[in-house]
Amino acid sequence: MNRTQLAKEIAKKTGSSQKEALQYIDIIMGSISEAMEKGERVEIRGFGSFTVKKYDSRKGVNPKSGEKIMIPAKRLPSFRAGKDLKEKINKN
Repeated sequence: MNRTQLAKEIAKKTGSSQKEALQYIDIIMGSISEAMEKGERVEIRGFGSFTVKKYDSRKGVNPKSGEKIMIPAKRLPSFRAGKDLKEKINKN
C-alpha cells in the first residue's frame, strides 16, 4: 500500500475527502519524523515503536579496490513491530 492508497482508505472510513486524508498522513508522519530527529522514541500501542539507532564510526574496506576506509558515525531510523501487530500477521 502506498501513500495515496492509504489516503483513499482513510477517506473512505472517515467520510472525509482524500485531500484531507493526505493532510492527516502528512501531519502524523511529520510528527513522527520531528520526534525522531530529536532522538525521541515514538510508540504506537498495538502497532510498534520507532527509534533512532546510533552507530559509531568504524573501519571498513572498499570492496572494489580493497582500500581501507573509515566509515563515519551515523544515526538510522528503526521500527520494531508491537505484539498485537505480530500476532495479526502470524494469524494464518
